Amino acid sequence: VSTQSTGWTALKEKRDAYVKRLNGIYNNNLAKDNITYIQGDARFTGERTVEVNGEQYEGEHVLIAVGGAPSLPDIPGAELCDTSDQFFEWDTLPSKCLVIGAGYIAVEIAGILHNLGVDSTLVARRSAILRSFDADISKNLMSEMSDAGQNVQYNTTPKSITKEEDGTFTFHGHKEGEGDIELRGFEKVLFAVGRHPLTSKLGLEKAGINVDGRGNIMVDEYQNTTAERVYAVGDVCGKALLTPVAIAAGRHLSHRLFNEEKERKLNYENIPTVVFSHPPIGTVGLTQAEAEAQYGADNIKIYQSKFTNMYYSMTTRKPKTYMKLICVLPEERIVGLHVLGLGADEMLQGFSVAVVAGATKKQFDATVAIHPTSAEEFVTMNWGLSV
Repeated sequence: VSTQSTGWTALKEKRDAYVKRLNGIYNNNLAKDNITYIQGDARFTGERTVEVNGEQYEGEHVLIAVGGAPSLPDIPGAELCDTSDQFFEWDTLPSKCLVIGAGYIAVEIAGILHNLGVDSTLVARRSAILRSFDADISKNLMSEMSDAGQNVQYNTTPKSITKEEDGTFTFHGHKEGEGDIELRGFEKVLFAVGRHPLTSKLGLEKAGINVDGRGNIMVDEYQNTTAERVYAVGDVCGKALLTPVAIAAGRHLSHRLFNEEKERKLNYENIPTVVFSHPPIGTVGLTQAEAEAQYGADNIKIYQSKFTNMYYSMTTRKPKTYMKLICVLPEERIVGLHVLGLGADEMLQGFSVAVVAGATKKQFDATVAIHPTSAEEFVTMNWGLSV
């Protein structure tokens, strides 16, 4: 048994125990608050009426928060593969694994496997990963992944997956500029190519609840669906698919409905996001492309910095930290803040407050730095000189 697999087994056992403990805490909290918990599949049978296990339930208000699930592509052999849902069900680590996708889940899982010593390959359909993020963040992450020895196949479209007689999997795809290719010998293949809302079996049409072409429930800015006093929050709405976003939207909705805060709603702008890649990414606000589209390229100023974190001063490999501020002229209000590097996940929350509050570059410059930290670079960046 490999040391990697032994470590994975211990990690999985502790992770499973932690999740079980959390589930118990939540169940206890529900009981303490006198909330009735009914386990089963629910579907609407009429306006604000649902059926669960053959019983009918009617509410003055109904909230839908059923979330989503990983999607598999419509190609031969996809059913043989795993998704992120199965990742922590693996009892042992594969010696060789293929991850298909270019979003944050694919990047995170590929990074975990690589750093655990698995011979892993990431396949991306386009020439870049994390394409919804700022282009410089994507570019610098790709460079860091390459320097770390991660194998990434860009511009590669999956066509099929086959299982060989020895139990391994073969990837059949098309690589731009090279034609059809095969990648062989994988013990596991994992797709991370997007998610879909779990709405198809809810009987939404019985309650007059409209969905878009992908099955996402259509809501307004107050989380109202098209049915009176029926609401939806979270991944089921198809917007900002992050757990803290669903929690925040639910809290705002609760205050609006039950605390007479009639205008309370979640602002979906400037939502901080972290990708637990290697190294991690933190981002809040607009990308440079979004800022240029919204304000015009002549009306924004970019500040950026790239350096080696002091933590790596005595190591052989020296991963870089990259930081970027996107400011709108003339006051240089910061509308985008992006960081790639050690500690990005922890430093982002505080800087997100500043961006939400409308902080300017001048206010950042007026803040005393904390030394030695990476975060100090945001308040000393270029000492007022744009790049």
